[in-house]
Amino acid sequence: MENNITWDQFMAVDLRVGTIVRAEAFPEARKPAFKLWVDLGELGIKKSSAQITRRYTLEEVVGKQVICVANFPKKQIGSWLSEVLVTGFEDEEGHIVLAQPQAQVPNGKRLI
Repeated sequence: MENNITWDQFMAVDLRVGTIVRAEAFPEARKPAFKLWVDLGELGIKKSSAQITRRYTLEEVVGKQVICVANFPKKQIGSWLSEVLVTGFEDEEGHIVLAQPQAQVPNGKRLI
């Protein structure tokens, strides 16, 4: 791969684990999405918007641990201010699958 990055560049992305503690429908979003509140431990509870409505229900996302980019710029999405980016992968149909740790880890821990 020719697009290599340095360790310092990788470490500039602040990837943290958090637990989704609340989720609501986001009907005013242009694409179907949920409003999420993610507990990032020492960083507090941060808000995010996630287009995960095809693979998840509101009830099943609450309690899931997810990997977030904690130092992404805040983004205004309609009346909602997204404070972190919840990460995921597209499946074969283009639906988002949340990126999650394989085992429970303390909220706020950094991916290294």
